[in-house]
Amino acid sequence: MSRMKAISDGLLASITAALLMTVTMLLLAWLFGVATPLVIFGDRLSVFIPADTFLSLMGRVGGYNNMKQLGVGSIIVGQLLVGGFGGIIYGLVMRRRDRSRFIVTGIVFILLPLAAVGILLWPVLGTHYHGLPINRAMVVTLTGLLAAFIVFERILVLVFRFLTRPRVQVNDQEFSPPIGRRALITGGIALLAAGGATELLRRLYRAATFSYDGTQYKGRVVQAITPNDQFYCVTKNVVDPKVNADLWRLEITGLVQTRQTYRLDRLKSLPAVEQETTLMCISNGLDAGLMSNAKWKGVPMGVLLSAASPLAGATKVRLHGVDNYTDTFPLEKAMDSTTLVVYEMNGETLPDRHGFPARVIVPGYFGEKHVKWITRIEVADESAIGFYEKQGWGPDFIVPTRSRFDQPDNYSTFRSAVAANGIAVRGVAFGGDRGISRVEFSFDDGATWQEAKLDYPGTKLTWALWSYDWRPPGPDNYTLVVRATDGEGAVQELDEERPFKSGTTGFHKITVYVT
Repeated sequence: MSRMKAISDGLLASITAALLMTVTMLLLAWLFGVATPLVIFGDRLSVFIPADTFLSLMGRVGGYNNMKQLGVGSIIVGQLLVGGFGGIIYGLVMRRRDRSRFIVTGIVFILLPLAAVGILLWPVLGTHYHGLPINRAMVVTLTGLLAAFIVFERILVLVFRFLTRPRVQVNDQEFSPPIGRRALITGGIALLAAGGATELLRRLYRAATFSYDGTQYKGRVVQAITPNDQFYCVTKNVVDPKVNADLWRLEITGLVQTRQTYRLDRLKSLPAVEQETTLMCISNGLDAGLMSNAKWKGVPMGVLLSAASPLAGATKVRLHGVDNYTDTFPLEKAMDSTTLVVYEMNGETLPDRHGFPARVIVPGYFGEKHVKWITRIEVADESAIGFYEKQGWGPDFIVPTRSRFDQPDNYSTFRSAVAANGIAVRGVAFGGDRGISRVEFSFDDGATWQEAKLDYPGTKLTWALWSYDWRPPGPDNYTLVVRATDGEGAVQELDEERPFKSGTTGFHKITVYVT
């Protein structure tokens, strides 16, 4: 066998094997919710990218959704390249051998990759998109990887043998297909595998988060209680979990005297509370709509933790979602009666995209702390950190007082005759878990202030909706500003020393033209 033939046959065999391995991974994800490197590899690497670098990369590729798609595509291409390189090496080795032994190829193409990937992805192996508890999910993920690598090894060996087996002659007539036809058959199999992978990717794309990730709620449509389907949404996932409630468990572990495990029916059997709470994303801009308000029903987290009896030295809780997302906040806050593990949203079962079967509500903290698809509450010490904390977000996650305009739009123009009858000015204000006591409006860039009406004052845990009937004194260009005072009497301010990674502060301004 020539060197070039060994390389070309090894490459064709390995590309076919890599495509079928990818199909296997996609089938495992689609049918059984198994986590594969196609999605969790990006999760594992992203925590090492500093927040400012991450945002810069996201801007360059055109947004978070494009970044997710680029990540999955890069992993698939990477698998093909690594597989192709392995096939070339295999072809060169087999050039001088009559036959490969399974014990050797099994070690090289199954056990070694399994060990390497397992070590690299260890922190995220507990991912399972149908909601298996973390320890069981790790076994399932490793089993899925094992199956995928076995597919790669077997296809590589069998296809290479098919491409390189000697021609058989009967009565001086060639009986087996010529090499070119073998390559054509193998290429057809590879194309079928590529087509299958493409179809599975298309189906997963339809189920992906791209259609709703980044949903904002703002403008004239804003109501006191946000409808579930309009509630703002941010997710790190390419495909969000679709949890099977029969598989799901909530575990209380870590620095506790008695570990606890809750099925959904046990969780719902505990005395429940209903609570209205507003959530806001840490990356929400002054004029953005990554903020919404809902009525939640669930169980105080302190009840669950008390049953487990936290040990001395416990200072934090680290929350784990079935999608391998983690985050932390102080144990003292976890024991607060307003911190809930909820299973209903606005009187309905918690929607999939908002964390079915259970998520955490922790008033006063940014949205990333309200972990969705919660599957484990780990009582921990001060060293515990979460997914976005590893990227450098924070260190302050407490929501500063915010306010914004929802009406009129920036750069709106009004004729004097219309403006004389009054221009409706509306918006929202939010003070975390401190409530809103007052909202003020200025039409001269903050030189003077008028008190706005609180149409919906809300509670100390929610936003307030405000309005003002503004009658401009005459034609001019006006700079409108809004500021809020929280329930503790602190006036909204611009904190120039607060890093953007702890949330933006300042004043929302818009320009209005009266002609």
